Amino acid sequence: MPIGGRGENVGAEAPKRDAAAAAIDAAAVAMTGEGTLSSRVLDALPVGVALLDAELRWQYANDAFLRLTDLPAEATSGRPLGASAPTSASPAAPVSAGLAPDDTAATAHAAALVLADGETRELVTGPAHDAIRMRLQRITPEAGPPASAPGTGSSARAEPPPEAGAGPGGAMVLVVALLDAAAAQQPGQDGVPGAVEAVEDVAAVEVVAGAQDAPQTAGQPSDGEALAQRRLATLTAAGELIGTTLDTDTTCAELARFTVPGLADLTTVDILPPGVPEHRLGMPLGTLRLLRAAVAARPELHQQLATLAHPGESVRHREGSLVARSLVAGKPLLLDLAAIDEGAEGAAAISDPATMEVYRAAGIASVLAVPLAARGHLVGALTLARAPQTSGEGYSDEDIALIEDLAGRAALSIDNARRYMRSQGIALELQRALLAEPANPHPNMEIACRYLPSGSSSVVGGDWYESVRLPFGRTLLVIGDVMGHGVEAAVDMSTYRSMLRYVAAMDLPPHRILRQLDAMISENDAARPATCLLALVDPSRDRVTFASAGHLPPALVSPDGVTELVPVPSGPPLGTGVGGYQQLVLGLTPGAVLLLYTDGLVERRHEDIDVSLERLAALPLPAAGDLDDLLDAALHSSTPSEAEDDIAVLAARVRPRPS
Repeated sequence: MPIGGRGENVGAEAPKRDAAAAAIDAAAVAMTGEGTLSSRVLDALPVGVALLDAELRWQYANDAFLRLTDLPAEATSGRPLGASAPTSASPAAPVSAGLAPDDTAATAHAAALVLADGETRELVTGPAHDAIRMRLQRITPEAGPPASAPGTGSSARAEPPPEAGAGPGGAMVLVVALLDAAAAQQPGQDGVPGAVEAVEDVAAVEVVAGAQDAPQTAGQPSDGEALAQRRLATLTAAGELIGTTLDTDTTCAELARFTVPGLADLTTVDILPPGVPEHRLGMPLGTLRLLRAAVAARPELHQQLATLAHPGESVRHREGSLVARSLVAGKPLLLDLAAIDEGAEGAAAISDPATMEVYRAAGIASVLAVPLAARGHLVGALTLARAPQTSGEGYSDEDIALIEDLAGRAALSIDNARRYMRSQGIALELQRALLAEPANPHPNMEIACRYLPSGSSSVVGGDWYESVRLPFGRTLLVIGDVMGHGVEAAVDMSTYRSMLRYVAAMDLPPHRILRQLDAMISENDAARPATCLLALVDPSRDRVTFASAGHLPPALVSPDGVTELVPVPSGPPLGTGVGGYQQLVLGLTPGAVLLLYTDGLVERRHEDIDVSLERLAALPLPAAGDLDDLLDAALHSSTPSEAEDDIAVLAARVRPRPS
């Protein structure tokens, strides 16, 4: 039975089916902007054509659709489908089929399912004597609805607003409406003049692609096969849209968004807080509180969400509540909220009064709690709620089976993200432990340093810095970056730092220190290459000697705040075994600040490195005053939150000689 449900008359002639399919295909082409003169094509079609965005708001309707459904023109300017009630026709107006509340709910439910699984569906709405057949198809418009051509088109035609939602892959729902052929052929029917003839000319009858109770013909899948195909399509879409990153919060938000509006009107995702020991599925929560990770709802319900726990807040699911019983049972549990009172029974089922208040205000009738479990351990809970006025019905056994499978896959993605973030946390702690403050320089040097992990991910790199005291008041400043990320990079960083201290104690010039390090690291085939920059500061001679192993050039900030990049000859990274390093000797102006940094400070995706370095050179950095202020200015101007790699910076300045 199609959604909205009357049976199908599949005895129409093949030419009529072909003509109807051609009309619908033409509408789809015009809507996606793939054809020419798309607005004229839509105006010429004798079938109704409309467009819903992913949040089920009308974005477009042609004149034929408005006549067939009796929708007001203003209803197609972003109004939700559930709010687009038909207008009252005057006695003198021709009788036209309108969308009753039940038909509106059925249409919304069908559109939500089309967005979720991509399966084209049909439904029949309106009274039997004046029925409308609607076909709902998921499309991905490239240019949005067509603009009205001069002298044509409907006043209801509107561009989608910038905030219009998009379904999977930016999808929207194309709705094609036609008078039902069986109703159109009934004697004595009062219809819109010319409507029956137009339908017969286009033969917009019996397009039954989405009908489940149509007689099966050769080559058509059975009801069970069609259901399995839709389920597979939904899960495939979920696999592409859920778990796109290894960030727990992002994954939970993707799960919540995927279920609305196709599977729920309101969805919440609660997970175990970080640092909580693994909790086996089936064990009572006790006093354990979950962490609200994501909330998603239809736009018309947003006003009711003010009292609901927001992401980042703790949530208590008391013993005996729907969620708690679902987690103990280890399976989905369904609650008919309309069948319980608002007293003790309701408080026991929904332990949070604020949540119950939101459910009542939103007209929620069905609540489904599903455990999120992976590898035998509890990850969290997925709670979905439906309102009959928008979704049309509660959760069927097929819906629950689909949601349970979806929850299992999503839970695995969430658990993977948690494990990854935990391992990165360990790597970060290890790196911070290994990356101690540089050794105390000579009293004639001021040094300030800063390390920041990546702002766009939890990836930990091998950035490091060091200072080594040498004879005759000299100080060797070092900054480096081990290629790669994770614990291994942090361990290699510590190893290279120890090697450098050993080689620097030989009191070699900077380029020979790099040569020795390169030879030592290249002996280990498993060692990771690393870039490195050395700056040997000699205050007694007012000079600094540089040598670079594939590292970015240092910056020299003059006392008046002008930043200059030093063109140090760059050799190959350490560990290649190639050698060939050169040094550059530069005079050091009293009061000037030497700034050494790793690539995270300047590099940005889709930006050439030369542009990034020019941006650093243009910064007005304060050379006078505290060096920490200079580092703050450099980091603030470089927007470290956008950095895709760790940032390590070291600033040094020679202290004035006592007079």
